[in-house]
Amino acid sequence: MKRQMLPLLALLGAVLPATAAADEEALTVRVQRLNLDTATRIARAALEACREQGIQVGVSVLDRNGIPQVVLRDTLAPPVTLPISRGKAYAAVMFGVPTSELDARANTPIGRVPGLVMSPGAVPVQAGGALLGAVGVSGAPSGATDEACARAGVEAVQDDLEMAD
Repeated sequence: MKRQMLPLLALLGAVLPATAAADEEALTVRVQRLNLDTATRIARAALEACREQGIQVGVSVLDRNGIPQVVLRDTLAPPVTLPISRGKAYAAVMFGVPTSELDARANTPIGRVPGLVMSPGAVPVQAGGALLGAVGVSGAPSGATDEACARAGVEAVQDDLEMAD
């Protein structure tokens, strides 16, 4: 009888720790990030969308933590377009929404946090429900045009990002 119970006890010994481990909270999380090639494609597509309208801009693509991955400034775009595009992208990634949706917060204490630019011109990069980063554009005559160019940058890779999930 004891010999017959040994395989059963061995099986229980293997199953119980696995069940307990599955019930525990994970000690790490998986973080998705844009790779450099994808970030570059976003930046180039945003720049090209503005170029097609005869507008020279600065473009910043930031990762999910707000760290620049790719920064481009067209030949005649003023140097000030770079910190502005970065600030717009930073706001979009920190809040996870296009900066055109942040107008109501712009004149509040949160809108005066250094590094945030809450004017239209940036959109988050998302795929499969995950925030991957943001792209900001500066230099067009209006924030709406900046934002349209930023959207064009994201649209250039959106299908590939969704398929990669």
